[in-house]
Amino acid sequence: MTQNNQNGLDTRKESLSTTNQKAAHLRSDSDKTTDQIRGKLTYDDKVVQKIIGNAIEKIDGLLDVNGGFFANIADKLVNTDNVTSGIKTEVGEKQVAVDMDVVIEYGRDIPEIADKVKQVIHDEVAKMTHLEVIEVNINVVDIKTESEYEEDSETIQDKVTNAAKSTGRFASKQTDKAKEAISQGTNKAQEKVKENTEPRVQ
Repeated sequence: MTQNNQNGLDTRKESLSTTNQKAAHLRSDSDKTTDQIRGKLTYDDKVVQKIIGNAIEKIDGLLDVNGGFFANIADKLVNTDNVTSGIKTEVGEKQVAVDMDVVIEYGRDIPEIADKVKQVIHDEVAKMTHLEVIEVNINVVDIKTESEYEEDSETIQDKVTNAAKSTGRFASKQTDKAKEAISQGTNKAQEKVKENTEPRVQ
């Protein structure tokens, strides 16, 4: 084999070796796990509170969280706009602590319901965030029968409805007054314009 042929062969081998090294390097980069990529995942308190609120709404015997979160007996949310009401959380990078005030249905086993609440919160938060729930403090602020609770809920809803109606009537009156003032102002302005545009002499 001539010297030129030998040199050409060596050059091709080096080129092939470099290409193989680059390919191996690219493969090793694509094999990186997400654990090897720097970055931080954090959760706002309200995110964890929403997870908890939605998780516990179906627990039998738990009527309310902080007197207005949900109505389990009626099997529907009373206050869907604020599912975090009555739930306080402390959220760290790896752990969560929870505090809540609850209303329990009269005649129910309160410790059993509290245990269910803790378990559901633990499972749902872990499933969705991988955070460890290390503490759930449940303060029972009231117990009510089904009829008492429904009556109280209706009373609250009536108050809210009446307040909304009163506010609506007040706003409507204010709107009418504003329209009237604008209308009077417009009429006066039109009269002024007429005065200024009418010929002064005949």
